[in-house]
Order: sequence, then C-alpha cells, then structure tokens
Amino acid sequence: MRLLAMGGIAAACGLGLAIAVAVAAEEGSQTPSLLAEQGAALFERHCAVCHGEGGRGDGPAAPALRKAPADLTRIAARRGGTFPEAEVARIVDGRFDLPAHGSREMPVWGVRLGEDVPEEVAQEFVRGRIDMLVAHLRSLQREAD
Repeated sequence: MRLLAMGGIAAACGLGLAIAVAVAAEEGSQTPSLLAEQGAALFERHCAVCHGEGGRGDGPAAPALRKAPADLTRIAARRGGTFPEAEVARIVDGRFDLPAHGSREMPVWGVRLGEDVPEEVAQEFVRGRIDMLVAHLRSLQREAD
C-alpha cells in the first residue's frame, strides 16, 4: 500500500513537472528560470565532475578521461549561434544512440536519471530532468571569441 502511495505521489510530481515544462515551452520562454535552476543542481550533481562547474570541460575527473569532455558553453557557437535543444536532449539522454556510430564516452543519463523513481513514472521524470539540464546548458552559452 505504501509503495502504491509513493508511486502515486511520484506520478503526480512527474506529471506536474511535465506540465510545467510544456507550459513554459508554449509560453515561449527561452530559459525558464525554474527549469534552469533545477538543471544547475542536476548538472552539479551529475555532470560537473567531468565538464566542470562552468561547463567548460575542466572538471576534476577530466584529466583521467580518454577523451576530453566537451566545452558545453560553446554548443550554440559551434552551430552558428543556434542552440539545438532536441539534439542536446538526445545526446544527454543517450538511450537512442546507435551502436554502429561508435561507443559512448558519457553515461546513458536517460537510464540513470530514472533509477530513483518507480518504473511506471520513470519516463516522465527522465524527460523532465533532461529538460532541466538542457535549460541549464542553454543558460551557459557564451559568444564566440
């Protein structure tokens, strides 16, 4: 019974998060501050060890990696000034990369970001968490030097 109640609460939270993301997107908000703030916390917890606190690829684990982490502050600059939200979300998620395209250096966050919630609501949570990370990454973008 308690697990069902927790699942119901998690489902409600996941649905609420998904609705908030959809509403922010429909309202044309470029970087909803709540999403970016929550994304910053997720980034600090999961990404900064490799990409660095500022997202420049200079995290404490970076020297130990075979391939240097990307400078995430230059995503838009590398694409002519456009921040490709859907592409960034797909890369962060990682579950949809094709094995034929080579190995993946980064963890598959689409799996890891849903590990701490009940399976029946994991997809909503993962999508919301990825949207938060994407909003934060958008907020880190800087101009070409």
